[in-house]
Amino acid sequence: MEPESVAGAVRVSEPVATRRHYLMCRPEHFAVTYAINPWMDPGAGADAARAVRQWESLRETYVALGHEVSLIDPVEGLPDMVFAANGALVVNGRAYGARFAHPERAAEGPAYAAWLRANGFSEVLEAERTNEGEGDFLVLDELILGGTGFRTELAAHQEAQEFFGRPVVTLRLVDPRFYHLDTALFPLGGDNVAYYPEAFSPGSRAVLERLFPDAVIADARDAGVLGLNAVCDGRHVVINAEATGLMKGLRERGYEPVPVDLSELRKAGGGPKCCTLELRGAPSV
Repeated sequence: MEPESVAGAVRVSEPVATRRHYLMCRPEHFAVTYAINPWMDPGAGADAARAVRQWESLRETYVALGHEVSLIDPVEGLPDMVFAANGALVVNGRAYGARFAHPERAAEGPAYAAWLRANGFSEVLEAERTNEGEGDFLVLDELILGGTGFRTELAAHQEAQEFFGRPVVTLRLVDPRFYHLDTALFPLGGDNVAYYPEAFSPGSRAVLERLFPDAVIADARDAGVLGLNAVCDGRHVVINAEATGLMKGLRERGYEPVPVDLSELRKAGGGPKCCTLELRGAPSV
């Protein structure tokens, strides 16, 4: 946020929301039947009907905020397909397809790529390197932040940079609870971020401190309820309701937290951002 001069005084400009276009997948087949991250416990399972209700509330929240929401049909046998963020990375109407690390999710990549092609995206790159879409790629105004350490390969950062022609800054994750970048960091409007420092290697933490000296810093409690798996439209922050300390910090910066309950989907390691793929530069169809 840039300072503005008003009647001789200096104030910080208010965050401004912009209308977004999101892709989501209704969790009709959601279940926790395998464990590919520390959040998942097949023995405890999950309540699919409750997950659907919580997801519907998230979708309605986006619509109420003025955003456009498109839907991809869920595929039976793909319980994690609800986590649309992992399906691709879309920038300026071009899509970098996902190539999943675990065989349980492998079929999701082609499903999302097919939807994108069928809905007017003419440039959809089939990835050669393992990457999990917006799970590990987060877009700012000038940069793309790329996560690695658990899922997305370092070489995928180079592949994405070549495809989009936009610098990709590598950040290494070191805590398996924060297996995707979007569980430990989210952009605030495009030129700043909120993040949990302990999720990152010392070198990556130093990079974040250099790039974002005014970042919103989350504590262990709020990170532990996936409070950083949030979606910001420039002003509103759709965030897990339990992340009360982080919401307080955001309000102090002029952002407007919009709490949601996704506790059932958290049993698979997901939150608002995991359920939300942003279609930047989507074609008119």
